[in-house]
Amino acid sequence: MMEQELLATAKDWARAIVENDAALIATFVTDDWVIVSDSGVSPGKKFLDLVASGDLTHSSMDMVGEARIRIFGDSAALTSRITSTAHYRGLRSDADEWTTDIFIKRGDRWLCALTHYTAVNPHELGVR
Repeated sequence: MMEQELLATAKDWARAIVENDAALIATFVTDDWVIVSDSGVSPGKKFLDLVASGDLTHSSMDMVGEARIRIFGDSAALTSRITSTAHYRGLRSDADEWTTDIFIKRGDRWLCALTHYTAVNPHELGVR
């Protein structure tokens, strides 16, 4: 039950990102949400500001295959493979990434506190 609720939240959040609505995206994350990537730790506010300015847009964000969900009381980890198409200041970028989102339960909602992503290694697609 909680797994399905979390998966529905993740899908709604992805839709909000594709709608390029920074205010709506912000309703899915904590105030101190961070994004971890190969370039380090970045405050989620930076992502939200880029979306709000129109400098960053997304035209697709899709989960590939099954997500791995682990619930730990009022926190959860959701790991999945995501493909997306983004445009940063007009330049298109297609991504194929493994992502892990750490969610916490606040009231009756799951909010993401941390997103970590890494590019898929095309030579290791069979390994999970």
